[in-house]
Amino acid sequence: MKKIDFRKDILPHIVAVGIFLIVVLIFFQPQLTKNRAISQHDVFQGRASGQELVDYRNETGEEGLWANSMFSGMPGYLINVNYNDTVLTLIYRTLSVGMPTPANYLFISFLCYYIMLLCFGVRPFLAMGGALMFGMTSFNTISFIAGHNSKVHAIAYMPLVIAGIRLTFQKKYLLGFALTAIALALEIKANHLQITYYLLLITVAYGIAEQFHHIAKKKTPEFFKAIGILTIAAILAVSANLGRLWTVYEYGKSSIRGKSELTVKNSNEDKAGLDKEYAFRYSNGIFEPLVMFIPNILGGSSQQQLDSDSNLGKALSANRIPRQQINQQLQSVPTYWGSQPLTAPYYLGAISFFLFAIGIAFADKKYVFWLVGIALFGVMLSWGKNFSGINYFLFDYLPGYNKFRSVTFAIIIPMFAIPLLGMLGLNTLLDKEFDKDVRKKFLIAFGATGGFALLLVLIAGFLNYSGSVDAQLGNLPDWFIAALKNDRKSLLRADAFRTFIFITLTALLIWLYFRKTISTLVMSAAIVALIGLDSGLVSKRFLNKDSFVRDPYGQFHRKTEADNYILSQNNNYQRVLYLLNPFNEARPSYHHHSIGGYHGAKLRRYQDVISYGLNDEIQEAIASLRAGTNDFSDLGIINMLNTGYFLAGNEKNAVIRNFNANGNAWFVSDVITVENPDQEIEKINEINTKTTAVIDASKFDVKQTNFSGQGSVTLVEKKPSYLKYESNNSTDGLIVFSEIYYKNGWEAYIDGNQVDILRANYVLRALMTSAGQHTIEFKFNPRPYYAGTAISSIVGYLLLLIFAGSIFKAFQNLKNEEGIDD
Repeated sequence: MKKIDFRKDILPHIVAVGIFLIVVLIFFQPQLTKNRAISQHDVFQGRASGQELVDYRNETGEEGLWANSMFSGMPGYLINVNYNDTVLTLIYRTLSVGMPTPANYLFISFLCYYIMLLCFGVRPFLAMGGALMFGMTSFNTISFIAGHNSKVHAIAYMPLVIAGIRLTFQKKYLLGFALTAIALALEIKANHLQITYYLLLITVAYGIAEQFHHIAKKKTPEFFKAIGILTIAAILAVSANLGRLWTVYEYGKSSIRGKSELTVKNSNEDKAGLDKEYAFRYSNGIFEPLVMFIPNILGGSSQQQLDSDSNLGKALSANRIPRQQINQQLQSVPTYWGSQPLTAPYYLGAISFFLFAIGIAFADKKYVFWLVGIALFGVMLSWGKNFSGINYFLFDYLPGYNKFRSVTFAIIIPMFAIPLLGMLGLNTLLDKEFDKDVRKKFLIAFGATGGFALLLVLIAGFLNYSGSVDAQLGNLPDWFIAALKNDRKSLLRADAFRTFIFITLTALLIWLYFRKTISTLVMSAAIVALIGLDSGLVSKRFLNKDSFVRDPYGQFHRKTEADNYILSQNNNYQRVLYLLNPFNEARPSYHHHSIGGYHGAKLRRYQDVISYGLNDEIQEAIASLRAGTNDFSDLGIINMLNTGYFLAGNEKNAVIRNFNANGNAWFVSDVITVENPDQEIEKINEINTKTTAVIDASKFDVKQTNFSGQGSVTLVEKKPSYLKYESNNSTDGLIVFSEIYYKNGWEAYIDGNQVDILRANYVLRALMTSAGQHTIEFKFNPRPYYAGTAISSIVGYLLLLIFAGSIFKAFQNLKNEEGIDD
């Protein structure tokens, strides 16, 4: 009876995991051994945005759900909310093997791509190389530096989902079903819908390829059986994240991803989704995807460091520029000469493209059509506005596609496809006789890739090297521009030659293998080492020891003198308006309730107020401050949002009090009724918000429009999801609250009796009250969260049982098939 061969069946996987851990250590050694961290801008912003919810959770053990710290208040679903997904969290932590974020995401990327390649029948040592290609792309390392952790996290699970689908089409139904459900659940939990959307496109294309294959083999029933199983797996994966998906879906309709209610000029188009200009602002130029093959083919980054021996360094020295100024100038040079306003090269690997060409020549044609097709499709999507005829059509008609921006992220599709086809092709090539036909195809693959790189070395001197960024260099002397262009040429030529060398060395190893000069193990190990050098050295240009600093989060969020002053004075929950960059900076949200913040999906109505009133009032406030006046009584929108403090810096004297803020709540004397949102937003710029409220009568029943305006309202308790007020008025009245209206989940109670919440002044809440003393409460009880998380928890445990059962069943089948001894 056959036993498990440790050297053949187990050792390669141990070696693979060991190599992955070593590579992660090489990249993240300062984090893993010296308690340092990457200075990640977006992570800083995210932590500031969600700190209020984190503090509340730590203090009470409950979820806050509503974030008061940004944009005067918004749902916390996309900021910092736990969704009771204990099982998925346990699986994620197991895959992380105790490593901190984001080092663990790199390891998970390696592991998942390795598993996928094994499921496609690729030899373990080749699968190691493919995993390193996929994980070590500069797309990932640049994302780490930017703080796009959720993006890399979602990318990491993409291959594991495809692995489960592959097993299902191989008729390993139970294991394929379980792996697909678990992997897709983890993918959704990673919470980057744009990457998940790209995974969906890859999956649909794979399904079409399998459908044609099954039809050709007259196995259509097997195809639909697999599709049925995968559909159930997808339903379970969605159900395991139902709380997250349901709340985000509901919120999305009210966010800037949803449909605008305005028809006034300059509003977003009257449909759901983002504005085209915003969505396609960052689009690859037609030749820009070539940076996957030659990293500095377009000069590198928008801000790249050069050394003193560079052409620019020598030119600066020759023109007697002071040494200190030269060093400063060379720290950030616009070597990039493409069409984007800001970028860095997303490098995949020279070897990956050579192997991709081998895959086209030798892999199974169903994989060639699928993977080449989606690679080209991903490149086309990344072109964005530079291929507008197709991309604008997809933006308008492809379901859900208009919810996403930064279409350059679509380059992850070819980055997924190219290593897969490359390793499938090499795996197939190694099983062939190296006859005349095979040698011909092999040499064509080498010539097409290595030859192209060598051609660029030869013609580098004939290119122009002028880019869109050069428009910003108009005041610089001609010698500076000439030296910069020479550096761009040198960067291209050096990296093109580098690409040629790596391709030539890889081709030579394969050639020596077929000449029986080296063994399969030596060839595979050498190729893995070359892949590591190829991808790793470029990624190290961006993620290196200088990327890590001690306690960057503490430095970013540390209280300033201005913060301490506001906190010492602000005992009535007044909001803070950061004047320097109000709507793209979340740092003030770490310590205060802010008028602004930093988020890609703020409430649509709040954005309307920013665009059609608040921005203008901020400029008025700045003008008043410059004129030396502190009278802000005419700033109706700023005051109705209870803005008690203007913040213009870090010092105490950078804090300006606003004594004209309306307060937490107030009685009004007049109500102006309008019939549509256009009239509503127009009127709030005209009224005195202390005495008058605007209400859309087409949506809210207003029976009375004149009130005494007399009475008092006091906020006595405030939590993220709960507010309590005491009111006292002698006649019936209308109270306006400086709290953002959101219809999905907020409930209002007066003396314990639930009442309807009105929307006033386009974005605020209002209540009708009878004469007398009252206790008023607002409670945030979103049904999608509470019902969704309950279902998610149950399904999570079900998935764990199914997966455990599938592993047990697979082991039993292995024993039966191979005769393993107990």
